[in-house]
Amino acid sequence: MKQVAKPVIAIVGRPNVGKSTLFNKLTGKRISIVDDTPGVTRDRIFGEVEWGGRVASLIDTGGIEPYSDDIILKQMRRQAELAIDSADVIILVTDLKSGVVATDMDVAAMLQKSGRPIVLCVNKCDKIGQPEPEFYEFYNLGLGDPVAVSSVHGHGTGDLLEQVFSYLPEQTEEDDSGEVISVAVIGKPNVGKSSLVNKISGQDRCIVSSIAGTTRDSIDTLIENEYGRFNLIDTAGLRRKSKVDDKIEQYSVIRAKMAVERSDVCVIMINAEEGFTEQDSKVASLALESGKGCVIAVNKWDAIEKDDKTMNEYRKKLDNDFSFMSYAPIVFISAHTGQRLGRLFELIVRVANANAMRIRTGKLNELLAQATARVQPPSDKGKRLKIYYMTQASVKPPTFVFFVNNKELFHFSYQRYLENQIRETFALEGTPIRFVIRERGEKNAGIS
Repeated sequence: MKQVAKPVIAIVGRPNVGKSTLFNKLTGKRISIVDDTPGVTRDRIFGEVEWGGRVASLIDTGGIEPYSDDIILKQMRRQAELAIDSADVIILVTDLKSGVVATDMDVAAMLQKSGRPIVLCVNKCDKIGQPEPEFYEFYNLGLGDPVAVSSVHGHGTGDLLEQVFSYLPEQTEEDDSGEVISVAVIGKPNVGKSSLVNKISGQDRCIVSSIAGTTRDSIDTLIENEYGRFNLIDTAGLRRKSKVDDKIEQYSVIRAKMAVERSDVCVIMINAEEGFTEQDSKVASLALESGKGCVIAVNKWDAIEKDDKTMNEYRKKLDNDFSFMSYAPIVFISAHTGQRLGRLFELIVRVANANAMRIRTGKLNELLAQATARVQPPSDKGKRLKIYYMTQASVKPPTFVFFVNNKELFHFSYQRYLENQIRETFALEGTPIRFVIRERGEKNAGIS
């Protein structure tokens, strides 16, 4: 099977000119966080834009401050430079209301050195009709005819895309190597999520720093290796609610939850030096509630002093800490050195397959007959539970429906016993399993 290799458009400009609002308008989705605070978008955010029957990848970047020594702003500038290097055409966004400022001139000069086609977008032209007189001063940037746009209302976006797509190369075809597994990398701040994604992808795709809360958006990175094709979603660190007092931080938590929702597997990262914390439990619960397959990755294992017993002792403690998620495999990794990343991918593939597994009804009822013969169903006051049959209702996560004579007799302990039998027989590692209990004669409403 073939798929079209999409050209790349990068949106750049100084902070707070409306790049993310324009990105959201062009993609038709609220992918980038939008706020009036300069520097909200830090990493490169990816989406798709369609015009005239053609599709391109669109990159939103953090605001460029060409001469700032601030550690985050310097990395934002580096991220923008990476986007420029990978782009076929660049949209430089400026702000009509503030006019041409020195930073616009510096950014324009930087872009001209790239040799890429540049389309100058003058944003915040919210009035319909002839542009305001201030519009014409943007010719001073030396980038040709500017395009008047209102990213909030959508005015001028058609003219902008018409000009942008006129520069794009003809689309070529590339092989589609099969299904892509979406993997959300989640955890509390500063456990090494971005470092892991960067190590795997072999490029500085996400900003990495020791400042908690650096990643505010969810960043997608498509990679292919000997284990398959994966879309890695780097997410903002999930903090305790008491610490989420910044409005932008609250948006980031929502984005992280959305990333979990659209993933197949969640890699829950733990800091080996800190060990398990209450916040790790809350992060894991988010994946559990969403029914996602999970792998627990203990990062920074290279920094731990150890002997031949350390790993087993650490694993036993985590088994206890994650007793609510006892099905999730544990792997000890180092995002810094790349230790056991191959094993991590093996587990991701295995867990994704388990989460999407569908089992024939005949096989399930063979197992049910054997399990109930081995351990009799519970009884109460002379009345014994009868399980007539079971069937699988859905996948992601695997959900099974049991038809019984009396729901009240189907105690939690016996459900756990049957769950363990199903897991062991069908190798359902790393995925939650859900049961729906119905009494005979009940309607099948709610079974999907």
